[in-house]
Amino acid sequence: VTVKSVACHIFAQKTAMIKRFPLGFFPTPLHPLNKLSEQFSPHRVYIKRDDMSGLAGGGNKTRKLEFLIGEALACGYDTLITAGAQQSNHCRQTAAACNKAGLKCHLIVRGEAPEKPDGNLFLSRLLGAEIHFTGGEIMAHHPEELIGKLRQQGHNPLFIPIGGSTDVGTLGYVFAVEEFTLQLKQQNIEPDFVFFASCSGGTQAGMVLGKHIHGLQAKLMPVSIAKPEAGLPSLEETVHELVNACSNLLQLNQVPDIDQCRLIEGYDEAGYAVITKNETNTIKKAAREEGILLDPVYTAR
Repeated sequence: VTVKSVACHIFAQKTAMIKRFPLGFFPTPLHPLNKLSEQFSPHRVYIKRDDMSGLAGGGNKTRKLEFLIGEALACGYDTLITAGAQQSNHCRQTAAACNKAGLKCHLIVRGEAPEKPDGNLFLSRLLGAEIHFTGGEIMAHHPEELIGKLRQQGHNPLFIPIGGSTDVGTLGYVFAVEEFTLQLKQQNIEPDFVFFASCSGGTQAGMVLGKHIHGLQAKLMPVSIAKPEAGLPSLEETVHELVNACSNLLQLNQVPDIDQCRLIEGYDEAGYAVITKNETNTIKKAAREEGILLDPVYTAR
């Protein structure tokens, strides 16, 4: 009996009892980028289209929110609170997910309220989220004042950290790897590397644990999007903590070590959400060669 088969068996047993609220259209497509592959010959380039997950513009947070919303409903919460930048994809998708689940949504975002909100901030408002501007740093770790106020009003709020990166949220990408490995088998693809963005850690943790459980052979290539703030743990440490927490949730005996949580660094020197010539050139190339629009903050980097 292999480690993979034991892990898969335990995974199937434990996840059968975990609440999941359907939000996305899965599986998302996996297809070749033919013109880019010609330019990078002899390498073949494929793309997994999680931008087509279907929830209010799509994106990777849909997978996490299926489990986070499922947990909230199962535990009797009626309100979700989360935090992010004003252009946060996670905040936009959380607002949309709350609408589908019949939950109230409150967003804590950095900065002052603009005269005319645009982008994701406009969409979050359109989706009905109540937005709280901090004027300074995101109070992602100190939402107690808002939680207390909502409780006084008779609500039962649940706080979700930035990016939905919890043990429960991490499950989204453990399942994504299961979906991905099946598509690879169906299309007879054996990739050497899988590149993806990593920022709050939940997606990467799910990919690391999913690779361990489902036997994905490709090397994971997580690209760091932002440097950790002073005094906070490194992203590798955060990812490994999430891997351990999700492994405990699934009651797995063997857990990937921190060496399997390393990142590709050096592309985050400009800072989070600062668009450089590298991102601009990549966005233009994907758009003009393949007709695909890349997110400038994450995928383009």
